[in-house]
Amino acid sequence: MAIVSIIIPTFNRADKVVRAVSSVLSQTFEDIEIIVVDDASTDGTKAALAKYGNKIIYIQHSFNTGVSAARNTGIRKSTSKQVSFLDSDDYWLPEKLEVQVEFFNRHPEAVACQTEEIWIRKGRRVNPRKKHLKLTGDIFLPSLKLCLVSPSSVMLKRSLFEEVGTFDEALPACEDYDLWLRIACRYPVYLIKEPLVVKEGGHPDQLSARHRGMDRFRIEALVKLVKSGKLNKGQLEATLNELSLKCLVYGNGCLKRGKLDEGTYYLRLQEIMKRRM
Repeated sequence: MAIVSIIIPTFNRADKVVRAVSSVLSQTFEDIEIIVVDDASTDGTKAALAKYGNKIIYIQHSFNTGVSAARNTGIRKSTSKQVSFLDSDDYWLPEKLEVQVEFFNRHPEAVACQTEEIWIRKGRRVNPRKKHLKLTGDIFLPSLKLCLVSPSSVMLKRSLFEEVGTFDEALPACEDYDLWLRIACRYPVYLIKEPLVVKEGGHPDQLSARHRGMDRFRIEALVKLVKSGKLNKGQLEATLNELSLKCLVYGNGCLKRGKLDEGTYYLRLQEIMKRRM
């Protein structure tokens, strides 16, 4: 049994997934299994990955099911007690896994850690805005506003999935925001302040580019969280506040764009949340 399972979901990124896999095979820590879940690509991804042979576990979905389902397939097939994810358009620097495994060895009570990242947008390095800066420890409250954990940078104890569940396959986007909140309301998420992931963005096949109005998915995640019964009093109050704000902003935005039914729904939801506060 390997110490770390690496799960790489991919869809029609034949050239980039090869780079991602190569970055994992170049890691200084080698006690790993690599699981690539091809979500029904049509661009020659299978042929591009064939050169790796038994160095990877290749799984191909028969039809496109989305990134959450692809990651969940990888989780089910994995065998290690620690799990890492790598989006197929990102890649790792060679010490990434070694640093995180050493962190868990030094802190056996920890269940989740992530590293800093190097951001590339449209081929140029950029600095994250202040609101995107990663924090360490109890990150639940700031994570309510926006996602502060990157799938490509995180390493998790497998036991977490048994407790909080896996990625929500009903969410077409913000599925990571949803999972990190379910984790962060229970446990610290630690930050290793080394940039060990290169994260690319700005291309049209990203979920954020394909799904406008992302806050509607965050709203859905927050409603689930409120209904879960897992939040303490302070967490529940903060979640209701953020949920009310997101409903108000998104609902008014819908009305301005002429989406009257959708806007009315979210503004009514905002009133319901206000009454619970």
